[in-house]
Amino acid sequence: MRTATQFINCRQCINGQLVATPLTIDEDGLIIPSTPLPPSTTTIDLQNQIIAPGFIEIQINGALGFHFANYVDSVSYTEGIQKLSHYLPSTGVTGFYPTVPTVSTDVFHSVLPFLKPAQSSKGASVLGAHVEGPFLAPSKKGAHNAENMHVPEKSSLEDVYGEHNLKNVIEIVTMAPELPGALEHIEKLSNEYGICVSMGHSAATYEEGMKGLGAGANLLTHTFNAMNPLHHRDPGLVASPIAHSLFRPNSPITNHRLPPYPPTNPPPSSLHPSIISLLYHTRPTHALLTTDSIELSGLPDGTYPGHAQIPHPQQKTGNKVTIAGTDTLIGTCIPLDQCVRNLMDWAKVPVEKAVMTVTENVADALALEDRGRFGVGMRGDFVVLGEEGEVRETWLLGRKIWGKGGGGEWIGGSGSGVLAGAK
Repeated sequence: MRTATQFINCRQCINGQLVATPLTIDEDGLIIPSTPLPPSTTTIDLQNQIIAPGFIEIQINGALGFHFANYVDSVSYTEGIQKLSHYLPSTGVTGFYPTVPTVSTDVFHSVLPFLKPAQSSKGASVLGAHVEGPFLAPSKKGAHNAENMHVPEKSSLEDVYGEHNLKNVIEIVTMAPELPGALEHIEKLSNEYGICVSMGHSAATYEEGMKGLGAGANLLTHTFNAMNPLHHRDPGLVASPIAHSLFRPNSPITNHRLPPYPPTNPPPSSLHPSIISLLYHTRPTHALLTTDSIELSGLPDGTYPGHAQIPHPQQKTGNKVTIAGTDTLIGTCIPLDQCVRNLMDWAKVPVEKAVMTVTENVADALALEDRGRFGVGMRGDFVVLGEEGEVRETWLLGRKIWGKGGGGEWIGGSGSGVLAGAK
């Protein structure tokens, strides 16, 4: 006999609106129509709370002392992935793209096989790898190691990443479009491998950015950071996706992805609140939020050693991390749910609109067919939110994995679920 769970008395975040309608999830964890119900259906009253699809994190380098670029052995690396997978639901995240910055080819070949799309019974799904480099502009390296950077025309994608990883692991590549041979790499990544290309760590002009979009790129990596500033006479890379979005809304779509999207990471150390508001209101349906968080997330303030990406001591102060003794920003330690609340505050938008930047907009940008929105056949992953965007509960495939249980006990935060390949 088929069974299901129906969540009643809830307000769903759908296309930027709050819709008072039940959510029904079957025994396989997928959303089904709310009528007719299977004969054996359990009802859960959410007491008029807000629910949103599970958040999707597109750029996360690590947390809790684990960095995706730091490989010691297979056991500790797998344990690190599991630790993050179990931690992220506390921030509303049910799917994430582990991000590997510019490292040596040997490190790429060592770590990428562990980052193939996979799901955990007790945590957020790994959605595939985001490789941020090594085809980046040395002049915009930020905290990346320029010694490991490559010029596209001199290095093949297969040599750097491995053909198997291109076909089975990598889902996003950040690249500087102005480099010699970059446009050919972008076309190959997009058309041959079906990989999303994001432009970043780049000194590209506006015109070079437009060529990157024409070749198949549809994202910007941490918009405004590690690229030339926006200027009224020399708009630079940052203006290309904005202009493309405004004036070419019906342009050809690459691999069914809707171009282009300028992701931002919104702690004040990365962008001024008014810039976040400006980017969001320019085109709300194309705005994405990401944390760009690193392994010091969740750790006390202090000075920490470097690793495969950053051969320098790191200074953590609150949510900001810099190369010790400098102002060079390495990354942030902000959780994604805090990014959503920051957007609500700075752009003066309600939670139902803000969460689009970590759910529906991400699904559109990356052509995700099974998550990111409420709809029949989609995964039953959702987050219960307060009016101010605070995460109260996280549900995975219709099962609570983080929050208070029926007896008041706390659920989530640790576990021993085993990652299973999903691709």
